[in-house]
Amino acid sequence: MAANSGKNRQDNRPTPALTWLILLASAVLEAVWATALGLSDGFTRLMPTLVFAVTATLSMVGLGMAVKRIPLGTAYAVWVGIGAALTVGWAMATGAEPASPLRLLFIAGIVGCAAGLKLLAAGERAPTLQQQPRSPAESPHV
Repeated sequence: MAANSGKNRQDNRPTPALTWLILLASAVLEAVWATALGLSDGFTRLMPTLVFAVTATLSMVGLGMAVKRIPLGTAYAVWVGIGAALTVGWAMATGAEPASPLRLLFIAGIVGCAAGLKLLAAGERAPTLQQQPRSPAESPHV
């Protein structure tokens, strides 16, 4: 049995900064798998189908790792928002979708909202069990 180093680490979750990087990488992978899905022609083309399968799996694994530290709703919103913005941005850059100033404005709005959720998450603390209000069944009766 290994000796205890004196540091009682409660979990092996990644640091908050690393967690956000993992989430960002997962969102990039979401854009890759979404694009590959479109190119797979209903899973009839081998290479886009393989790219889809690998990147979708890695993207989900990364999201799963991120929700160990980031609240699920926030992580999912950031993951979907960044992934969607990158997907449509790539489609516009390659000519698959038309680009317009209004589209770019709305995409910037998605990215801005995702960044806002990240900023909020950095300043907020989830209530502990002691801070949460008791249910009426647990309250003392008078």
